[in-house]
Amino acid sequence: MTITKTEERIPARMPHDVYERITEAAKTVGATLNQFIVQSALEKANDIIERERTIHLSTQAAKTVFDLLENPPQLAKQLKRALQHRKNLLCLK
Repeated sequence: MTITKTEERIPARMPHDVYERITEAAKTVGATLNQFIVQSALEKANDIIERERTIHLSTQAAKTVFDLLENPPQLAKQLKRALQHRKNLLCLK
């Protein structure tokens, strides 16, 4: 029988003034210290992940990307040979 862990602990040491500030903020929004820390960390994590997954382009750069997707350049002869060679190596029947 396998036991699945549903919760994890995160120990945190901080200066007393930081602890007091976080505790005050938690009380202000009506949350426990644990709830406040977890929610704040989750919001920050989501912001960071979203920022890393998003590509920001200027209008001109976006136009260039979409133009290349709609009208891809012709493949160079060397690239065609390399693709055929790859296909021959990997798709043996």
